[in-house]
Amino acid sequence: MPLYRCAIREGLSNESQREQIAKEVVRIHCGVTGAPPSFVHAFFQERPSSQLPEGQVAFVLGTIRWGRTDEQKAEIVSELRRSVASALGRADGEVGVVTVDIPSKWNMEGGSLLPEPGEEAAWLEAHRS
Repeated sequence: MPLYRCAIREGLSNESQREQIAKEVVRIHCGVTGAPPSFVHAFFQERPSSQLPEGQVAFVLGTIRWGRTDEQKAEIVSELRRSVASALGRADGEVGVVTVDIPSKWNMEGGSLLPEPGEEAAWLEAHRS
């Protein structure tokens, strides 16, 4: 379960902007990794400026399954930074994005451990309801 936690400065975003960001999170993560959209989750929190890195109005922490290449992670980070900044009407440099690798066995979806990257099709077939 790739989980993207988006902390945004209080009062800076509305529901429409958060919906746009959530859709971009899914699009970017799935486009880069090939993961199914149902695996990707985005959560939002409003934070006072004092709880964000200096000079930033938003910060995204993505916990993603271990096994992604450095190139994939760099693409996720740069695309998310650009998309979040655009949705908020801010400069790219005002948005921080970091990904953290998490072993697949630490993630569950629908009560089952997630597969290793590249094994999603078999997992989805085995867990089809």
